[in-house]
Amino acid sequence: MDGPYIRVEDSGLMMPLREDVTTIGRGRSVDVHLSDPSVSRLHAEIVRRGPYAYVTDLGLSRNGTRVNGRLVARRVLEDGDVLSFGAARCRVFGIAVEELAAEVELRRPAAPELTRRELDVVTSLCRPALSDEAFVAPATAREIAADLVVTEAAVKQHLLRLYQKFRIPEGANRRVRLANEVVALGLVRPLPPTEKAGLARAERAGGEGREERASRAAWAGAPSVPAPSPPAPPEVATPASGERASRAGGVAAAAPG
Repeated sequence: MDGPYIRVEDSGLMMPLREDVTTIGRGRSVDVHLSDPSVSRLHAEIVRRGPYAYVTDLGLSRNGTRVNGRLVARRVLEDGDVLSFGAARCRVFGIAVEELAAEVELRRPAAPELTRRELDVVTSLCRPALSDEAFVAPATAREIAADLVVTEAAVKQHLLRLYQKFRIPEGANRRVRLANEVVALGLVRPLPPTEKAGLARAERAGGEGREERASRAAWAGAPSVPAPSPPAPPEVATPASGERASRAGGVAAAAPG
């Protein structure tokens, strides 16, 4: 086959890469259809730029997109690379080989240093990737706020700082790009099935506690209402009090006369 192409390992199907964008997924209208249930409807795309081609993951699926076993958000492809979309495996061929001197190769920057709260935010952001859905979007600021029992404004401030730390430019799908970068750097990883089941049980067990904390947080600023005073105990008559009452009654009775 002339030019770059992709081969599906399970079926042996070979498809040429389009001149611009080749879409890959489980949907009916994609260029390369993969029937594995772990693949999302529009899972990834391969973009060609002259003699080069790169793969881009389009969201957070259960297993993401891997190149030669490594989870990636975007990566330039080389001839013979193995692509994994969920559990489906493909291989690309026909990409021109270009020799680069070792001193001009660029290394991927290390993960930025995160505070404990920022790590909590990115973990909550990527929490939907732990679900059993084939394709899920990262959590919204409101969902993160509910998960961490903080204000939505505080979450948005943390997200702005995270965009700067990870150098995520402004534009559409900014949270998706941040989540993909976090997963690609290995800061948040999908859990194995056994750990995923344990997490689900822990979340069910802690659900009531989270609701109680959220309720306390919601009422933290409400004005306090004094509790009603308990009723006074009934007065027990004593000889002295009876005598006083009798004298009072006598004065009262004598008053009219």
